[in-house]
Amino acid sequence: MSDDDSGVHVGDPGVPAGDPAAQAGDSGVHVGGDAYGGVRLAQRRTKRARSSVRAVLVTGALSSVVLLGSGVLWFLSTYAAGQIKRVDAGTVVSDARGALNILLVGVDKRDDLSRKQQNQLHLGREVGQRSDTMMVIHLSEDHSKITVVSLPRDSWVDIPGKGTHKINSAYSLGGAPLAVRTVHNATGLDINHYIEVNVLGFINVVDAIGGVSVCTPVAINDLHTKFQLQPGTYELDGIKALFYARTRATARSDLDRIDRQQQVISALLQRALSGGTLANPAKLAALAGSTLKTLTVDDALAKDVLGLAGQLKDVSTDDVTFATVPIANVDYKAPTGESAVLWDKAAARDLFKRIAADDPLVKPVPATKSATPAPSATPSSSSSSSSSDALTVPPSRIAVRVVNGTAVNGLGARTKADLVRAGFQVPSAPGDTRPRDHVDTTVRYPAGREDSARTVAAAIPGAELREADVPGIEVIVGTKYTGVKKVTVKVAPSATPSAATPTSTAAAKTATQNICKK
Repeated sequence: MSDDDSGVHVGDPGVPAGDPAAQAGDSGVHVGGDAYGGVRLAQRRTKRARSSVRAVLVTGALSSVVLLGSGVLWFLSTYAAGQIKRVDAGTVVSDARGALNILLVGVDKRDDLSRKQQNQLHLGREVGQRSDTMMVIHLSEDHSKITVVSLPRDSWVDIPGKGTHKINSAYSLGGAPLAVRTVHNATGLDINHYIEVNVLGFINVVDAIGGVSVCTPVAINDLHTKFQLQPGTYELDGIKALFYARTRATARSDLDRIDRQQQVISALLQRALSGGTLANPAKLAALAGSTLKTLTVDDALAKDVLGLAGQLKDVSTDDVTFATVPIANVDYKAPTGESAVLWDKAAARDLFKRIAADDPLVKPVPATKSATPAPSATPSSSSSSSSSDALTVPPSRIAVRVVNGTAVNGLGARTKADLVRAGFQVPSAPGDTRPRDHVDTTVRYPAGREDSARTVAAAIPGAELREADVPGIEVIVGTKYTGVKKVTVKVAPSATPSAATPTSTAAAKTATQNICKK
């Protein structure tokens, strides 16, 4: 919040969070409505910050383009150092140009929120701070690759000087320094930097970047927050993205939440990179202005947080890998009676050794395997063995629209039911073609969705694949339709494991694989 206003303002729900005009004359936290009856929160710049930015831009406009760019970056670095909170986290000093390990902690901080905000965000009213999310971010030696490892919050580990507890207790028992020591002991990695973000910071980052696109393969019905989503793909603003990333109201609880958090981060990264945010001083300034005050970092990082961001401007989503610590027991009963999670110690040790050695967790796919024949009008299920070998996306990750292309009444509804039984998502009611004269069943898909379309076509005997100008996967049912068979996907990094299945190996996927395909 700004220095001159710590209150909460009820605002127009129709005003976008990133609208400069809406921010021109206000400071503090702006609260407005959203489609879920929640709130939209956006950090307002102080008058002093606005005048400083204007002064820099006016001065820079009188200079050459080169001087303008360097002047803005210099101002941003100076501004960042003055705005960001610092903490002595006990991190290990390292060469900023070498390999780095960063501990990212999301805190469930509520002390400085008003009662109204706590109620609207469903955070409760307990005093204190709790660690809700922990991730280790590894930057390779040349900073060309990033690996993000999620540490389940219920991991049962040794906390130095405190005995064994869930890993998220380290922060509440000893703040940033104890969290850093605990993660170092558990992973064997030296932690070079520490970044802490609270719930308002998360909301501001999402809104500053323009929202995120997410997809859920299962329904979400969180009775606590009243947040609900049916299977499908959605554009979420900061508040709804917070609910999406925090909810545990699915079968695998925290492990499902980790998948959603990794998906949200991938979407944020993709949005930032596609919009050139990290390489554009003006866009970087807007992002920094809305988020800096909500971050707490170690002393060394505070001096050059934007410099580190600048080093990553050429990283693509293919260069970012996500993994979760391998689990031996997902329902461990601790001596205290708590339900916790036990790591597979041997597999976890191997994972962190590979990370420290910059060994890629996701191997590049050879060009010969990625090449596929032209899919147009090609029967995909005429050879079930070869078709199954090519499948990479499981039915649970694919949303399908059904269109009845025949004069047979009810065929669309029957096809929808068949697809749902085979594990596909069919969120909308079937439609009809004009004219209704289709003989063959056709699976139509937009560019870039061939992998998902192959899975659908493999499940429908005799179906043809065809790329088309459609918004998503579409099945046009013909008179030759005979039903849907279940298909098996051998390797599906983005699939959701069953609730009781431990992950004894570190299944990794890139941010590109994590991004929802519309």
